[in-house]
Amino acid sequence: MLLFLAPVAVALCGCGGRQDAESNPRILMKTDLGDIEIEVFMDRAPVTAANFLRYIRENRFRGATFYRTVTMSNQPDKDVLIEVIQGGLAEDPDGLALPPIGHETTDRTGILHRDGTVSMARLAPGTAGSEFFICIGDQPELDYGGRRNPDGQGFAAFGRVNDGMEVVLKIQMQPADGQFLNQRIAIREVALIDG
Repeated sequence: MLLFLAPVAVALCGCGGRQDAESNPRILMKTDLGDIEIEVFMDRAPVTAANFLRYIRENRFRGATFYRTVTMSNQPDKDVLIEVIQGGLAEDPDGLALPPIGHETTDRTGILHRDGTVSMARLAPGTAGSEFFICIGDQPELDYGGRRNPDGQGFAAFGRVNDGMEVVLKIQMQPADGQFLNQRIAIREVALIDG
């Protein structure tokens, strides 16, 4: 099942202070277009971060792809525009998706949707599972109280891109039919660097 960023939707830390790199796991995501290094904020978003890390530790992201690009020019029916790329298991033909997790709002975690933030896609609160997105530019309408999702609960941000935003931008610019990439970008490997 595809989960969308209001309607389908992944986010970065806008927490005022820099996260303690010693306490946060870092992961390396290898894609067909290059590598993306992500810091995962276990201390700020423990439920969401633990879910993401479980997918990695149990090798559940095998077969995952980036399949959606949201740009300023492909949201004709939306009043609130955003820019993200979305990835995950999509239809999940191998049954690798875990049960959905509770929703950690940005007003609880303090992790705001800024440029490079990694966050969870969802439909209703409490439906996030394997689908995530990466923000391109600051996206405050995805935070708690934002207008992108009618329920106002925003999306559950849990990490940030430390290195590889050029890869994120390259994925965003790939040819697409509406918001869905003509050719999905394979996520070849997702592994813990440390933590």
